[in-house]
Amino acid sequence: MATRIERDATRFHHIVRGKIRENMRKYVTHGEMIGRKGRDIVSIPVPQLDVPRFRFGKNKSGGVGQGEGEPGQPVARGDDEAGQGAAGSDPGAHVLEVDVTLEELADILGDELCLPRIEPKGDANISEEHARYNSIRRTGPESLRHFKRTYVQALRRQISTGVYNHQKPRIVPVRDDMRYRSWTNVPEPHASAVIIYMMDVSGSMTDEQKEIVRTEAFWIDAWLQRQYQGVERRYIIHDAAAKEVDEETFYHTRESGGTRISSAYRVAIDLIEEHFPKSQWNIYCFQFSDGDNWGEDNKESLRMLEDHLLTGCNLFCYGQVESPYGSGDYIHSLQSRFGDECENLILSEIENKDGIYESIRSFLGTGK
Repeated sequence: MATRIERDATRFHHIVRGKIRENMRKYVTHGEMIGRKGRDIVSIPVPQLDVPRFRFGKNKSGGVGQGEGEPGQPVARGDDEAGQGAAGSDPGAHVLEVDVTLEELADILGDELCLPRIEPKGDANISEEHARYNSIRRTGPESLRHFKRTYVQALRRQISTGVYNHQKPRIVPVRDDMRYRSWTNVPEPHASAVIIYMMDVSGSMTDEQKEIVRTEAFWIDAWLQRQYQGVERRYIIHDAAAKEVDEETFYHTRESGGTRISSAYRVAIDLIEEHFPKSQWNIYCFQFSDGDNWGEDNKESLRMLEDHLLTGCNLFCYGQVESPYGSGDYIHSLQSRFGDECENLILSEIENKDGIYESIRSFLGTGK
């Protein structure tokens, strides 16, 4: 019976994965999934997936098969009756939500977008072992003696043998009572990759544009975490000035000042130099903007990008989110300066949520 249940569960899991694949483009652009993200899993609404079960009808309910039927008489209650009449007690139809691990979700995304596996550099695949004290043994050095366990064992022995005197309690451990802390060697992977997100939060970036950024970042995180044993994330916001912030502030800050992209580049450069040596870390920079930049700042921004960021990053991805208030000029400056010559610079124009799918393919399709 257990084997049959396991077989049925595996088959159901394959059906679920198939439904997710069919609707992958919708899920990628559906920001609601982020709200369902847990520690290690994501709950996904899977439409039109019915769990097999028996349904019993009502006796003497009439219809074809029970007495004479008339032409045009429905076999069962039609959909036109749904939602009509007084409140009832019967359950309605529900959309099934299934839990999928982030690793499974990343694999499905990679298959659907034909994303190549990333070949890390530096210490990406190196793990160090460290001791974790998580067990008890009968032998060991005196420095690791577990006094509480030893005392309890000695007390049990004395009680069971009848030598314990509760009026004169005296616990004397013998050699067989000794208990010692012990350890196992646990591999501890290096945090091998860092994702640096930069976003313009000036007045021209609306909540709609930020939601696009947040949705795309969710999928970027899922894919890169599947490729590396450890991933760090850092967030930089800017208008005319830039600063590093936490994730919550990153997505919910809006300023009213001007725009200097070079200010974000300066914070990113300082962050990399101080915390993430280029020889040891796989560095991914994702910049999102509506294309606005103070005219005189373009020259400095492009210089900083060429001299510092592009030389050490696996990828520098610029996503330009279309805004009714932004000029959209910065992507043209990048195209004019670098063209197609720079292999680790990827540019993407994201018109709306439907553009997220192809933007992810552009950013992560190089396998770097």
